[in-house]
Amino acid sequence: MALHLYNTLSGRIEEFQPLDPRLVRMYACGPTVYDYGHIGNFRTFVAVDLLSRFLRQSGHPVRYVMNITDVDDKIIRNAARDGVTVQQYTAKYYKAFIEDSALLNIRKPEAMPHATDYIAAMGKFVSDLESKGFAYRTEDGSYYFRIAKFKGYGKLSKKDFEGMTDGARVDVDEYEKDSARDFALWKAPKPGEASWDTVIGPGRPGWHLECSVMAMDTQGETLDIHAGGEDLAFPHHENEIAQSEAATGKPFAHFWMHARFLLVEGEKMSKSLGNFYTPRDLILKGYKPSSIRYLLASVPYRNQLNFTFDGLRQAATSVERLRNFRQRLTESTFAEGAHSELQKVATDAAARMKAALDDDLNTAQAQAAIFEMVRAANIAMDAGQMNKPDVAPFLAALEKFDEIFAVLHDDDIPKMQQILEWAKTESREKDISPELLALAGNSGPSDQDVNAKIAEMEQARKAKNFAASDKLRAELASAGILVEITKDGIRWRRK
Repeated sequence: MALHLYNTLSGRIEEFQPLDPRLVRMYACGPTVYDYGHIGNFRTFVAVDLLSRFLRQSGHPVRYVMNITDVDDKIIRNAARDGVTVQQYTAKYYKAFIEDSALLNIRKPEAMPHATDYIAAMGKFVSDLESKGFAYRTEDGSYYFRIAKFKGYGKLSKKDFEGMTDGARVDVDEYEKDSARDFALWKAPKPGEASWDTVIGPGRPGWHLECSVMAMDTQGETLDIHAGGEDLAFPHHENEIAQSEAATGKPFAHFWMHARFLLVEGEKMSKSLGNFYTPRDLILKGYKPSSIRYLLASVPYRNQLNFTFDGLRQAATSVERLRNFRQRLTESTFAEGAHSELQKVATDAAARMKAALDDDLNTAQAQAAIFEMVRAANIAMDAGQMNKPDVAPFLAALEKFDEIFAVLHDDDIPKMQQILEWAKTESREKDISPELLALAGNSGPSDQDVNAKIAEMEQARKAKNFAASDKLRAELASAGILVEITKDGIRWRRK
């Protein structure tokens, strides 16, 4: 089965075929670096990462580009308020985004263009639109896109703009409207605000203009896939289509992928409700990045995800169950017998996982297929029915799973220590949980100390001194170390 994706442009699920079989050109709207990214943002970034990973696993070469919006109304306003340059203001939040993405195992795109590096090209783009009659200049030196001239306006958002007023304008970057207005391509400079000199004069780009120029410069005039959050479909992506196709006369993107935002404990996330969380907030509370990623990926990207702390704890349990299963496969002793029917359990699970992901990235069904496999394999191992030759297919299925979901390897301790240091510089020491200190290795015994105590336990058990063994086990438990005694020896892990 080939990959089928829901295409917002057509309003239906379609088979995905790249324009060039040698390369999938995928572009996603990245963060506007005026603040720390929240878990709603990262749900979209994880969904796009899953798609990129699955395309590669399916044999498609991929060039994935994500832009960085480092100039817009909010950034200009906040930089002026703080008395710093736009670049100085955004550097902190761009760095945080890169760190948070790495913690969540989001692969770095092949290119991450910054809007401020393309302003000269944006000025030229506006000039070209003006020469074609799609853009016009106002008295103050701003430029607007003439929506009435672009006949396909509304084809992405499926809004009816027949009654729109020609020449009515809106100059803010983000707006929620049921009627279209000519939108700002270029904004004339205002006193105290950052501006740049270009072929059309001084000023700064509108938000919608930025993505068109960066996408076409890095990926060509027509993209295979353009992705982003559902909130961007209108007006941002609608405006991208209008200005891009007006400039080139070609389709801007064949597939449009939009991920739904999430609820938190059943409510819309907002700072006023006190339920607004960044990945950093959750990590400070002691939740592992792998648990956050697993939960964000657990519901298919077009469905509503209700992010709850119970769900986050369940995600942690799921990740640990998978890790323990892998550890059991790699550390247990199996009989040298012949291949068994168990191998079909593993290969069938891998096939069901792929079929689920081919079906519009149905991550819930993909996860279910793997856990059904884990359950069946554990039952077989408990009954002594798994032979040594049977192990490899199960490990291969887990590896296929982790190539997409990226949660099985240990969380990156040095990167978590970065969050500790960041919390101290931001005067958030009170938010650092004991769990994070233990996870980051700032408290609790070292691996070397744990292994030494495990060796003592093994010696005590060989001498049948079970009281001494139990005492050592209790000491480790009080330090956050879970010890499991199996027929193949003693295993341990941190809580």
